[in-house]
Amino acid sequence: MQAPGGAQDEQVPGAAAGAAARQGPAGLADDRLAAWLRLDRTRGVGPRTAAALLATFGSPEAIFRAGRDALARHAGPVLAQALCAPPSPDTARLVEATLRWRAAPGRHVLALGEPGYPELLARIPDPPLLLYITGDARLLAGPCLAIVGSRNASRQGQANALAFAEALAGAGLRIVSGLALGIDAAAHEGALRAPGSTVAVVGTGPDLVYPVRNRALAGRIAEAGCIASAYPVGTPPLPGNFPKRNRIISGLAAGVLVVEAAAQSGSLITARQAAEQGRDVFAIPGSIHAALSKGCHALIREGARLVDTADDVLQALALSPLAGMQARAALEVHRGAAAGVPAQDADAPLLRALGHGPVAPDALQAALGCGAGELGARLLVLELQGHLERLPGGLVQRLVSGA
Repeated sequence: MQAPGGAQDEQVPGAAAGAAARQGPAGLADDRLAAWLRLDRTRGVGPRTAAALLATFGSPEAIFRAGRDALARHAGPVLAQALCAPPSPDTARLVEATLRWRAAPGRHVLALGEPGYPELLARIPDPPLLLYITGDARLLAGPCLAIVGSRNASRQGQANALAFAEALAGAGLRIVSGLALGIDAAAHEGALRAPGSTVAVVGTGPDLVYPVRNRALAGRIAEAGCIASAYPVGTPPLPGNFPKRNRIISGLAAGVLVVEAAAQSGSLITARQAAEQGRDVFAIPGSIHAALSKGCHALIREGARLVDTADDVLQALALSPLAGMQARAALEVHRGAAAGVPAQDADAPLLRALGHGPVAPDALQAALGCGAGELGARLLVLELQGHLERLPGGLVQRLVSGA
């Protein structure tokens, strides 16, 4: 599908593949990505149907190998016929276009259930099968907070969004928003001013920028954070795309902060989806005379938490100022690693204490004589540098590069 011309959308700037953007998961092999794309584009296969098929057969390739009878038993005869049909020419062209797009530095395609797919997003009732990422895909692992609001925001609303985003990103949160004008753009801008980072979830294909006025902002986000899309390459900014992408904004985040919203607003959809997903919902109150406060006041009446400082959000998410300082330090090391800081600069005493087998954090605390908060920050630094992995049961293990 080709994007419409004119000033509605443009390609993501070439500067989007920066030093941080070159970091990310190894990604899917071409044949496996082609199978995922074929599944995602099969008529009648939505997120829930795909999840059920994957739970039964295990992988996209296994679904297409299963045969009509086996598929009919689990999905019905109509869908079985669609799955057994050969890929359409449109699907073949999409596979080729996606592989070309992904070949550039800093671009990734993450698939549901595969390494790198965000854990929080995978838990929502209808997670997208595929996420197209420009930038540092590891940022999607969180901790994330969504900030949303009106496209026609007041100057005060934009100032609030910028200030909250800067403070919260400075405390270690990744700020998620939708790259729209108004509150979204201010939230991304605020996060980019802090040591933290930002994630833009868009309603177009990953190769387009909408609205065009945010083209430069999109380039900066791809350099210092990441841009995520659930829509295939070439998908234009259709009106129906944006309400659907809102579930991804909330699904990536531990909570959603609504800064300004009218009584009938897409931001309220995001907030209510967040509540249904079990996320915290926050709202900034405003004047009883302001139309853009009506939506926030409605959310507060429905149970959203009223906040007037960034500390209110941090406390609700159980993030202390100390945790924020630790997260900021870890993010700085993370960026240093992306820029090529030598591995020998890692925490040598902690690496020695880790040894070469699984170890519990309390054993490390005893060996190093440090508190839980300090240890958590040092472990996070090593994890971001690729020196350790976390195991089930809270254990950690050192990773040693091959010879």
